[in-house]
Amino acid sequence: MDVPHHIVDEAIRSRRSVRGFLPTPVPMETVKEILSVASHAPSGSNIQPWKVHVITGRTREELSAALLQAHARREPELREYEYYPVRWRSPYIERRRQTGWGLYQTVGVAKGDREGSARQHARNYVFFGAPVVLMFCIDNDLEKGSWLDFGMFVQNIMISARGHGLHTCPQAALANYPEIVKSRLNIGPDQTLVCGMSMGYEDPDCVANRFRPPRIGLDDFVTYHD
Repeated sequence: MDVPHHIVDEAIRSRRSVRGFLPTPVPMETVKEILSVASHAPSGSNIQPWKVHVITGRTREELSAALLQAHARREPELREYEYYPVRWRSPYIERRRQTGWGLYQTVGVAKGDREGSARQHARNYVFFGAPVVLMFCIDNDLEKGSWLDFGMFVQNIMISARGHGLHTCPQAALANYPEIVKSRLNIGPDQTLVCGMSMGYEDPDCVANRFRPPRIGLDDFVTYHD
């Protein structure tokens, strides 16, 4: 079936990291449908390396409490892999600062306000109010190609969610305390916690959702060869 390109384009363009959700429940059948659609992502030799944990209800509340407690105690963040560059450089450091400062300015956190920054960061651990949380894992012995495959799978989830009127927020922060997550979800030591994702209906009154980070233009990342 041919799908008008503008429908797909709009789903992609309207995808953004929402940081304020309504408590409205998301039917589990909808979640399953989104994951089923996302599983059509390509993967090298069709090995399909993704593993997903869907978290709702009581488990969601208990996991949130444990993560918040670790954050409040300033326990060291021990992510199992380096998500960001070990040494930041231009132009990436400027883009990072622009996004971070832009978000904090939107929510009223001034530069240098460490308490305000900590409060905003802690919002990750209540999943920004989203009723559904996804945690993603990958087998330790898989290589970078499988991580690339995983990224395409995660993107599929976010785009499919838009087709259902839902929004998402992919969160590297949810992998900051892997021991907490793994112990509560019975994830074995043979797997790496990749990241998490909050999913639900956007809260239109949430101030954080007004923030729109800029996108670089084609001239900044495309080279044409005739």
